[in-house]
Amino acid sequence: MQVDRSCVVSCACYRLSVHIFFTDLVFYFLPACVCVICRVKLWASAFGGEMKSISAKYSGSQLLQKKYKEFERAVRVEEIDGLRLVKRLAENMEEMFHKKAQAMKRLVEAAEEAHLQHREDPNLQYEYFNAVLINEVDEEGNSVELGGQFILQPNDHFNNLSVNLSLSVVQVPTNMYNKDSAIVNGVYWSEALNKVFVDNFERDPSLIWQYFGSAKGFFRQYPGIKWKPDEHGVIAFDCRNRKWYIQAATSPKDVVILVDVSGSMKGLRLTIARQTVSSILDTLGDDDFFNIIAYNEELHYVEPCLNGTLVQADITNKDHFREHLDKLFAQGIGMLDIALTEAFNLLSDFNETGRGSECSQAIMLVTDGAVDTYDAIFAKYNWPERKVRIFPYLIGRESAFADNLKWMACANKGYFTQISTLADVQENVMEYLHVLSRPKVIDLEHDTVWTEAYIDSTLEDGQGPVLMTTVAMPVFSTKNETRNRGILLGVVGTDVPVSELLKTIPKYKLGIHGYAFAITNNGYILTHPDLRPLYGDGKKRRKPNYSSVDLSEVEWEDKDDTLRNAMVNRKTGTFSMEVKKSVDKGRRVLVLHNDYYYTDIKGTPFSLGVALSRGHGKFFFRGNVTVEEGRKSSLTYCNTDEHPEHRYLSQIEAIKLYLSGHEPHLQCDKELVQEVLFDAVVTAPLEAYWTSLVLNKSENSDKGVEIAYLGTRTGLSRINLFVVPDELTNQDFLTAEDKEGVFNADHFPLWYKRAAEQVPGTFVYSLPFNIGSENKSVVLASTAIQLLDERKSPIAAAVGIQMKLEFFQKKFWTASRQVSQPFFSSSTLHDCNINCYLIDNNGFVLVAEDYTLTGKFFGEAEGAVMSKLLQMGSFKRVTLYDYQALCWVYSESSASGHTLLDVRAEYFLDHSTSLFAIHAKLGLQLLVPCDTEYPAFVSERTIKENTGNVDCDGCIKSFVIQQIPSSNLFMVVVDNKCDLYTLSGIALTSAAHNESLKCERLKMQKDRRRPDTCHPFHPEENSMECGGAASLNPSLVATLLCVLVALFPR
Repeated sequence: MQVDRSCVVSCACYRLSVHIFFTDLVFYFLPACVCVICRVKLWASAFGGEMKSISAKYSGSQLLQKKYKEFERAVRVEEIDGLRLVKRLAENMEEMFHKKAQAMKRLVEAAEEAHLQHREDPNLQYEYFNAVLINEVDEEGNSVELGGQFILQPNDHFNNLSVNLSLSVVQVPTNMYNKDSAIVNGVYWSEALNKVFVDNFERDPSLIWQYFGSAKGFFRQYPGIKWKPDEHGVIAFDCRNRKWYIQAATSPKDVVILVDVSGSMKGLRLTIARQTVSSILDTLGDDDFFNIIAYNEELHYVEPCLNGTLVQADITNKDHFREHLDKLFAQGIGMLDIALTEAFNLLSDFNETGRGSECSQAIMLVTDGAVDTYDAIFAKYNWPERKVRIFPYLIGRESAFADNLKWMACANKGYFTQISTLADVQENVMEYLHVLSRPKVIDLEHDTVWTEAYIDSTLEDGQGPVLMTTVAMPVFSTKNETRNRGILLGVVGTDVPVSELLKTIPKYKLGIHGYAFAITNNGYILTHPDLRPLYGDGKKRRKPNYSSVDLSEVEWEDKDDTLRNAMVNRKTGTFSMEVKKSVDKGRRVLVLHNDYYYTDIKGTPFSLGVALSRGHGKFFFRGNVTVEEGRKSSLTYCNTDEHPEHRYLSQIEAIKLYLSGHEPHLQCDKELVQEVLFDAVVTAPLEAYWTSLVLNKSENSDKGVEIAYLGTRTGLSRINLFVVPDELTNQDFLTAEDKEGVFNADHFPLWYKRAAEQVPGTFVYSLPFNIGSENKSVVLASTAIQLLDERKSPIAAAVGIQMKLEFFQKKFWTASRQVSQPFFSSSTLHDCNINCYLIDNNGFVLVAEDYTLTGKFFGEAEGAVMSKLLQMGSFKRVTLYDYQALCWVYSESSASGHTLLDVRAEYFLDHSTSLFAIHAKLGLQLLVPCDTEYPAFVSERTIKENTGNVDCDGCIKSFVIQQIPSSNLFMVVVDNKCDLYTLSGIALTSAAHNESLKCERLKMQKDRRRPDTCHPFHPEENSMECGGAASLNPSLVATLLCVLVALFPR
């Protein structure tokens, strides 16, 4: 057959005298040019063989596989009993939580005893260490009052903050007088807690902050630390509106807030009213339910779609209502009787649904006066049981109608306060908490409460602010003379980092994709590897709703909430489903089948779950080596926080000390140590192998391969550099900055996960997206090492290399020239009328003649071809959902009255451009929670090669796709003689749905479990402690007493 040199067909085409063009099923041979598909296959085979040889050689994969085989007899493979595992983990967590709770119990006992022995002295003078004033001096160099010299030293247990481990400090809110008699007396008797703080820390060195929040407003914190005001000289912190304080002090409650918006509330009064309502919302927690109704001559639900119901007081709902408060305006006449009737009916009807707190009920009345006592309404709806407490807040300085409001409070077991200025709001709102705490105090029920997860910005673990939960217990006055008054002294608490929970979880037993997670009684996540509480540059900005992310929002494939509801109801059991795990910032997807095992953590409101992926994820192995062999290792996991003398040991020093047997108090996971030692011994020869490659100057002469790396199932890592550190193209890989590339407490590296899902013996190649577009100049290649040849064999380790992208691309084009050499003369591949691409199994371009396409999605470059590949089944589209996304709401123009939603959700903002840059460019106004759906693409493994064409106005665009052997890569050769630019490409864009603030989402009430205890009222409660009762005029006092005697006999 004569070769026609004038015919140019493709990068892998013979120049022949016959022309092939493609249809879906048939090749038609016409007398012109022939594209020989076998040449594409040869090219793919040549390149695949070359890259596998390089990857295997420099990673040492074959040597490592051989070494694990040599130890096969010393290995015992076991199937993981998921239910048994989760029960054991729950017991470990229960023990840890119990230890923290016992520390709080010792503080409660000490505080109550100290108060019992104390006698109030209104003239008491006492110098204490004020957290703001310590170590401050005046102009003459003398210590300021309530300051004094306070020794502070950096402590690594407290993130190197300067603290005093012997003493506590006292913080007083800026709006309170720090030498007020009540505060000075409280500070004086609470000094007794210093000794207990220190003792608790010595017993349990893993404790961090311990504190006592007083009902008087001061906050005692251990260890002592200096507080710094903001730029305005203000410290807004008030312990009494913190969730741990409110949960411990009161029982769950249903609350209706009535706001007077009649004409008399105009101006400052309405401003104070808004602030009062906002402060009331601050005192509500996840176990509470509420609604806000504005009234004049008509009723106006602040959120119209929630007419006739209550919603859970989580952060998202409370913030939504706050936004609506600004829309209130005053006009008309206030008809309080209509509002009270609506509030009573609402509480009664909602209580009957069984969806509320089913405990305390209250009506908060924010008004500038009442013309009547409305006793007829109270008699109809609330007497004689008085199940609903009334808390009137009189707005303004006028007192003309004060007596009526005071009467309402006293007749309905509530409390009356008057708020004249904005500065009065905080302190007066807090008064109702003391009333709701009375029943609990009289019962002497020291309920232990645990909060949902929250962020502590004062402590960072190197990866940003730390996620915490708090255990808290109330402190009561036990003096006989104040028993029926039910005086709450305050609340003690301690923070527990969520990372402490993760320490109890043997990650190596959960497999590569396995994980443990915990949720609260409300279904909110306490810990889960897919929880993303932070966003922005450096991941240090909190999302507005980070503490109320529901389990159903991360395990979204469970459409019926089967798993979630079982865990909320504290059941023990199993559940299975197929899941789509988004990885690499949403760029890629892993389709897995997970088995879930769950049980409750006794003594807490939490439930624990464990997810194990089927296949290799359900098996683990035990290796066996001698201690003498293992002493050469430098990695294990020991608890160096348990005793002060171990706190400064590195893990290397701790393991050596542990193996020496000379330190019986050093606690290490014996089983984990054994497994790490096994991995260390098996993988040790790899170090010598890599060193020999480095010493052989003839190898890697062009320095294309830069790093070889190894990771094992126990977290042991080995790294070898083939070039000096300064010559590394990507210097972030395998460092602390590369969070997805290193082992973490709750996940394996991304390269490890992806290698495990490849066919054994093949390498997975990728560009590291997570390091930013400016560093897309390397290619990673990794492969998994199976322990056995069986299909269900556990993955023992993974190895890989980092090579220069330029080196990788050069190998690709070199292979093409070698294959095509007999058929090309002076012409080059770049002269061809075709486009050649190398893409991975998720459709991302690694090699293209147009270098600007590197790292882009193939559908953006060849949208018509990608669409055809989807139709043919070579690739499939997977729809993913993100219920933790943030979207920008911005104005279309300065004169626009409506807003638009920018669908560039937080998942994509993370790895593209800066949030602040986008804000500046588009004039974005507000970042709000939103739900997004976005696509990912994955190749079909069973299809190794395919051909097709796209018809565009009679012009046929032909293409060939061929899998690269022993890899996750595909070569795509596309005829570019047709202009298809009119066809839109396929982009990885997300579609945003602002469901987070829509009516349907607000109304949605998922299953939740109420706290086990409830203290709504007590028969011995002194209901005459109701605020301004002492100043009631004589006629109202007489009337009130007559009503109480007649209606409420004790």
